[in-house]
Amino acid sequence: QVQLVESGGGSVQAGGSLRLSCAVFRYGYVSYCVGWFRQAPGKEREGVADINSDGRTTYADSVKGRFTISKDNAKNTLYLQMNSLKPEDTAMYYCAADYRSMCMSPPPRYWGQGTQVTVSS
Repeated sequence: QVQLVESGGGSVQAGGSLRLSCAVFRYGYVSYCVGWFRQAPGKEREGVADINSDGRTTYADSVKGRFTISKDNAKNTLYLQMNSLKPEDTAMYYCAADYRSMCMSPPPRYWGQGTQVTVSS
């Protein structure tokens, strides 16, 4: 079982920055992945970035060079630093996790409740 609680969403103007956090409560020390997904109104959910227990990261092409995923193992917290935000980044952002090496596909089993990010032009 994994429990995830996101925080840090909000409203920002285009070009601004936000940092999302996700407290990860998990059991065991097996290999795992944690990642960020987003869903905008009327659009399908998409993977944004993920990181696994070995520290390997994956990014969607749309956020490469602008977003950075990281984790603090001592604090059991996942982060997503979002810079140079664009209006098209507006979405509900979800933290998700699973016990495997990559989270981007197929969808992970464990999800947080989400945090809204709104970018105005």
